[in-house]
Amino acid sequence: MTLPTERDATLSRKAAMAKARQSRRPSRLGQRAGATPEPDYLVADDAGFPGLLKQTWQQAVTAPDLPKAVDTLLTLAGHVPMDIQLRALPTADECALRVLFGRTWREKNLSVDPADEAEMAFLGEIGLNTSGRVVIRVPSKGPLAGEHKLVGGVLRVPWSAQHLADYQAELARAAARLRSAVADCRAWLAAAGPAGRKDMLDNLQEAALRTAPFVLYSGDRQYTNFRDQNTLTGKTLWPGHPDCALSSLAPVPLELWSDSDVLMVVCLTLLVRSSGFARIEEANNTQLTPEHVAHLLEGTRQAYNSVPGGEVVPPAQSTRAVALSELADALAQRRMEIAGRVQLYREIHGPLMHKIERVAGAPADDARRLEAELCARIQQRIPVSGTTFAELAAGVEASPGWLAEPHGQYASGLESLVYETVRAATSTFNADFAMSRGMRSLTALTAALRAEEWDKIATWDIPHFFCCVVPSADASRHFGNSKAHLADTSWSISARMQYNSWHFLVGNLPKVPAIAARDYFVPPRIPDIAYYSDQHHHGHVAAKVRFSIRSPQAVEVVGRTFNGFIDLRLLRCDGLPFDEQDLLAAHRTSGFIAKATSLAAGLVAEGADIEIAQFDSQWHWQQIAQ
Repeated sequence: MTLPTERDATLSRKAAMAKARQSRRPSRLGQRAGATPEPDYLVADDAGFPGLLKQTWQQAVTAPDLPKAVDTLLTLAGHVPMDIQLRALPTADECALRVLFGRTWREKNLSVDPADEAEMAFLGEIGLNTSGRVVIRVPSKGPLAGEHKLVGGVLRVPWSAQHLADYQAELARAAARLRSAVADCRAWLAAAGPAGRKDMLDNLQEAALRTAPFVLYSGDRQYTNFRDQNTLTGKTLWPGHPDCALSSLAPVPLELWSDSDVLMVVCLTLLVRSSGFARIEEANNTQLTPEHVAHLLEGTRQAYNSVPGGEVVPPAQSTRAVALSELADALAQRRMEIAGRVQLYREIHGPLMHKIERVAGAPADDARRLEAELCARIQQRIPVSGTTFAELAAGVEASPGWLAEPHGQYASGLESLVYETVRAATSTFNADFAMSRGMRSLTALTAALRAEEWDKIATWDIPHFFCCVVPSADASRHFGNSKAHLADTSWSISARMQYNSWHFLVGNLPKVPAIAARDYFVPPRIPDIAYYSDQHHHGHVAAKVRFSIRSPQAVEVVGRTFNGFIDLRLLRCDGLPFDEQDLLAAHRTSGFIAKATSLAAGLVAEGADIEIAQFDSQWHWQQIAQ
């Protein structure tokens, strides 16, 4: 921990330690941390993902017929697109679902004839395991309960003799494709040579370390950097850990790599080449095979080619690694070409942490209406005018000096601008919470950058950052109508967002040893919309974060661009999810805050002193509970 922080540097070490020992929960200000015998707000044992799995299984069991039960399992009771689950299946299970129920990600769902008891030749099973994956007992396997940790029991699935024959033929074709793919991937890795393979492994270890949680499959084997299940470098396994599948491969001859590891290394390398580390999350909870990678990249190709102008990317000639590598490189180039002309964003399906890159359409009436309403609210509270954020930003740029001067109840205009923009966003977007984060002292950051004090910046802790959280007037209804609970929740959100700022900042700095050794994620560059995020993240479960928009923006400080330096987040605990037009308006809103922050940083570079003093736990208590 860093004591004291920049904003309380006048405190003695003794006073700073005493302050650090106090609870930061707004409802317990001044009290010693950890003084209560149990948490103030208990969360049910099955809150979040376990509860969703239980709900899904109950709906499947009570479905009117087996096909509808299967659809319930594949969509987690309507919470995720079916094709994510279909692409998570190992070869045998994929073939079985196609033959028995016509469910497949390869083409449109097929029409099949169910078996009845009179013609049954084999009685199989289908279930749901605790990772959320649909599992199937095929003729070559024993009961599911002996191989999987199931959410409930199993549903019995009758197979006819025709099903068995069709399955045998389908499995033979799929197995032949997989053998061919493995052989091709081995040849591709062999052609790369020892040095090339080492570069791949090093890059993938860095990707696993610097990327948000992902869970991937190769057959029945799971590869993940997520929590205590880690099989790759992440929060649990440090770089070089012998249990990391990537680290353990480095000294091993290629001939001794398992087929699963071969597919994993090749597929992840292809994904990263197409768009950097973030593309890995677009494969979340699916199989790592060239066919699946080809499917993902082809969808991306079609989306990118839908943007007028520039050189159109041709389809891959095959699913061979060489062809997919060429497609990945072409997509990376095309992405850079279109990034300045269209808005890219990601759609996140929280239960399976799966992301899908989208190309947004143009702002329509809804986005323009939201922007106009936001601007009308904001210009009533700060000294700028305009009906669009472009006009507001131009006004600030024409006369930015007030950003460094006291404004209203705040020590600087920048601080006031952040609050008033977030406050307006809460109402305009009908959000339960809106928030924006950033760095408390632009003065300290500017000085450290000019002196190239990378080691010093690496030591800055969470209190060096802020997040202003503004709940709606009736958000307390989600928390027992308790304003104290709402204030505590808002502060817990704020503290987590401070952590996010801390986690992203140094990803923009030179990779000197102190930076490389510090925990950080690659800073985000494009916005996203999330559905059913109240699943895995403990903070999201406690704060009931169901639907959200995240809009990160870059800020320039003394000539250095900091991606993800600020963002605007909108949260809803229930009701309707946000849509693309909401996202486009939100991204313009965060762009306004980012522009003001860059202008404020310019004032600091010229000698002004700007520090965000508010938005701490006491501020959230005073604004929300009093």
